[in-house]
Amino acid sequence: MTMTLAAIADGIVEKAGRSARFIVAIAGPPGAGKSTLADALHAELTQRGEKSAVLPMDGFHMDNGILEERGLLKRKGAPETFDVRAFIDIVSAVRKADEEVLVPVFDRSREIAIASARAVATETRIILAEGNYLLLDEAPWSRLNGMFDLSIFVGPPYAVLEERLRQRWIHYGLDAAGIEWKLYGNDLPNGKRIIDNSRQADIAIEIFETA
Repeated sequence: MTMTLAAIADGIVEKAGRSARFIVAIAGPPGAGKSTLADALHAELTQRGEKSAVLPMDGFHMDNGILEERGLLKRKGAPETFDVRAFIDIVSAVRKADEEVLVPVFDRSREIAIASARAVATETRIILAEGNYLLLDEAPWSRLNGMFDLSIFVGPPYAVLEERLRQRWIHYGLDAAGIEWKLYGNDLPNGKRIIDNSRQADIAIEIFETA
């Protein structure tokens, strides 16, 4: 299914109604376009006079040192390599809308999470949480079930995901062997796990259009 950005924003605003705080989950496999959609929706909602903020799940990557100790460094990005409890705590704090909440943001160029890198203000009405595993029906991610007011699943065809991910790792300077591992040893298997084991979303799209 293809949807326009305006139609997606229409659905969010309609569902949000008069809510003081409305949290949207944008989930899907790596390379699906979740971050692009979240940023575009933020811009669209801002243009409409709504106060919104993007809450990225990637800010909750475990540190490389911990991943190395646990033998998970090569699997960075898999469900087991995130601090799920901390993410749940942040979503719970954001839900209350009674104080500013500082959230971490992932710097992909350095492969590290930057603490307290983005602020969610009390007056921000719509929160666009985005990440691979927000709808994953596996513990401990399944504890997120019921924490979102609206869910969107972005899932382009396999060939599109493969090419987008290849271009991503070329952009970050990986060699051919590194790209092959990232694609077929980590990203695409994670993507299959997400597609096979995620809860049904309120809105499911393959591609979104900006016009």
